[in-house]
Parts: sequence; C-alpha cells; structure tokens
Amino acid sequence: MCGVFLELDAKDIEILRVLEKNSRLSLRKIAKKSGVSVATTMHRLAKLEAEKVIQGYTVVLDKEKLGYDLQAITSIIVSKGKLFEVEKKIASHPSVIAVYDVTGSFDVVVISTFKSRKAMDGFLKKIQTYDFIHKTETVIVLNTIKEAFFKV
Repeated sequence: MCGVFLELDAKDIEILRVLEKNSRLSLRKIAKKSGVSVATTMHRLAKLEAEKVIQGYTVVLDKEKLGYDLQAITSIIVSKGKLFEVEKKIASHPSVIAVYDVTGSFDVVVISTFKSRKAMDGFLKKIQTYDFIHKTETVIVLNTIKEAFFKV
C-alpha cells in the first residue's frame, strides 16, 4: 500500500453507498438517490475510478440460493518465512473467497464457503497437509449480520 488516501466528502460517500446497494443503476438514478446532479455524479465517479477507490463493479450473490450455505473462517499459524507462499496456495482454492494477513495469535485468516460439511472437511484436511502450516482453527458462520463497507 502506498499510504496515501483520497479525502472523500459527504457527496462521494453517498454516491458510494448508492452503488454499494446497486451498482447497476443508471447515472441518473445514482444522482437522484445521492441528491446531486448527473454531471456531478459522472465527474465524481470518474475521479473515484481514476483514483482506484472504485476498482470494479460486481454483483452480490446469495450464497445459500447457489447451494453454498456453509461458510467457514479458518485462522492459521504459518512457519516463519513461508507466509506468502502458503497464502498464495490457499487463495487458489475455489472455495476460498478471502485471505487476510492478520495480527494476533494467528498469521492468516481465510474465509471460505462450501456446499456441504464433506466439502469443508476435505478442504480443511487438504490445507492441514500443506508444508509450513503449523496450526489451524476453524469456526462456522451461523448468521451474517452485515457484509458491506458502508452502512447501507
């Protein structure tokens, strides 16, 4: 990370909130919901995209409706000097949706999603065989209360 951040004002944040709810809206609808003009919306979106605040537009999938109703959070301790190697290997697994370097008792936190306990068990047993993984601890997500950057 470069350590430089972009100052966002209330208008920028409101535009981002609207996009976070629905990134398929037209400029006109984004402007209306944000309370700014279409020209202002277009200008600010171009700036946010150029500054890489907005890195892409995507969809939010309902994991349960797709059959992935089991989500796990796995904390991992990695042997010294092999952190990035292990993270890269784990990140390549199709069930993994996020990999984070963290502070505290563990080195890595992995968020993954599965269609069954058997699939989760297979994934966990597989990563436990990777060289340089010292310890894992997995919890299962029971309910998701919030998954958004801004309060939407």
